[in-house]
Amino acid sequence: MKFVDEATIEVAAGDGGNGCASFRHEKYKEFGGPDGGDGGRGGHLLAVADASLNTLVDFRYTRRFEAGRGEHGKGSDMFGVKGDDIVLKMPVGTIIADAETGEVLHELLVPGEVITIAKGGDGGFGNMHYKSSTNRAPRQKTPGWAGEKRTLKLELKVLADVGLLGMPNAGKSTLISAISNARPKIADYPFTTLYPNLGVVRVAPEKSFVVADVPGLIEGASEGAGLGHQFLRHLQRTRLLLHILDVAPFDSGVDPVVQAKAIVAELKKFDPKLHAKPRWLVLNKLDMVPMDQREALVKDIVKRLKYKGPVFEISALTREGCERLIQGVYEYLAKEFQSHQAPVDVDPRFVDDPRGL
Repeated sequence: MKFVDEATIEVAAGDGGNGCASFRHEKYKEFGGPDGGDGGRGGHLLAVADASLNTLVDFRYTRRFEAGRGEHGKGSDMFGVKGDDIVLKMPVGTIIADAETGEVLHELLVPGEVITIAKGGDGGFGNMHYKSSTNRAPRQKTPGWAGEKRTLKLELKVLADVGLLGMPNAGKSTLISAISNARPKIADYPFTTLYPNLGVVRVAPEKSFVVADVPGLIEGASEGAGLGHQFLRHLQRTRLLLHILDVAPFDSGVDPVVQAKAIVAELKKFDPKLHAKPRWLVLNKLDMVPMDQREALVKDIVKRLKYKGPVFEISALTREGCERLIQGVYEYLAKEFQSHQAPVDVDPRFVDDPRGL
């Protein structure tokens, strides 16, 4: 399935039905009075957050959605039937904005959440609505109100706890396949990853976190170079970034430190808030470095980067050091989550089972 994270759609809610002007006609009742019913409401356009979806591809080709209009009112006190609603299923993390003004209308962040994106028009009033002691034979009726019509821009930002950051071929896809249930395409050439991949990392029963792997970045990404710039927005909702650094690039003339600094600079240009997120250094492909040279290489990279945070030395291919990385990430997320939540609002993934299971 092709990954689509942006789409523009047109939605048109149903118009309300017209009210009816009618009088009761019954044998032996010469003055039956008004009995024209109101028109039915037009159908709404609803959006629901569906946890089983991870792309907006359903809106790539079908871009206009129209709800049914309300039925007109009838005589004999009969109200019109309301128009059929239309429910659009969207991935969790979808941002719904007005395409003309750019105003964000809603963000679907909770699975099962339902919102109204276009309201159907109310039905018109029938003449029975206007009867009174002084107006016993009203002939007034009103047409139904028009339903809302608007053009919406949909933007998907995947929801993940951890985002993988790095140059093409740094080993991000290999890492996410080694520690999670994700199975991205892996090959020995750059830009193998063409769209974000999500993986659930199981630390223990009832303990997990979600990792997002986006296409690799290159220098100039914030201005549109390469592929990664298209998906940087998917890292904005993560709580922790893992900067994957290839310590043994195929091209011996490539300096990992220069690459790392270039990526950090691109993050800052794209979004200062993204640049300010906690970012850990993960040195990958250490299995390709002789054992007696590893310690000196790691110290040199950290020193030249002037990096003060956690450093993890791993080999995603052999899984060396991956378990330590997983445990470190989980412990950080658990502490960070509990420090920002009220005691009654706790994510069960980051709490030990009270039964000790």
